[in-house]
Amino acid sequence: MPRTDIPDIVIGRLPLYLRALTRLSKEGHDITSSHELGEQLGISSAQIRKDLSHFGEFGKQGTGYTIQTLSTELQRILKVDTEWQVALVGIGHLGQAIANYGGFADRGFRISHLFDNSPERIGKRVNGLTVTALDEMATVIEEEGIRIAMIATPARSAQQVADILIEAGVQAILCYAPIIISVPEPVRVQYIDPVIHLQRMSYYIDD
Repeated sequence: MPRTDIPDIVIGRLPLYLRALTRLSKEGHDITSSHELGEQLGISSAQIRKDLSHFGEFGKQGTGYTIQTLSTELQRILKVDTEWQVALVGIGHLGQAIANYGGFADRGFRISHLFDNSPERIGKRVNGLTVTALDEMATVIEEEGIRIAMIATPARSAQQVADILIEAGVQAILCYAPIIISVPEPVRVQYIDPVIHLQRMSYYIDD
């Protein structure tokens, strides 16, 4: 069971550290420091050390962190040292772009099933996967033991889709629909809405 005493904001920074470590490794580095990671990420070295200390001691003072070792530990902590099947619901323009995105597979996730309720899309192939009817989704999710899903449907459909996914056993949802969905504990939801981020940044633009 995951520890519940660690703030979610700390968990949210761990993937950033893992991504930075992966980049450093690809550049040929073997050792790094909290200072170097902090410069790359815009996070203080003290904050990085404090975040990592929740999970143990990974570096040595004066030596730093062994990149491969710390990467392996972060993968274990985030449970991405294995591959998770992911169901994608909604195969419109956005859904197809997500299905064709190649950045999931080498980071612990594989889109394994596509679902839609449009007769024009059901049965079509997208990036090697066949789009399955939404009516069959609950059965497939249960039989395959899928725990993670992404919703790329219109906002009006997102809650209904989420309800079906959760009833079938999904515990984590990444929602691209521009709506807040209601889920029970302990289901986790993360939202991706580019407009929200644009509006946040536009506040700072000079008139």
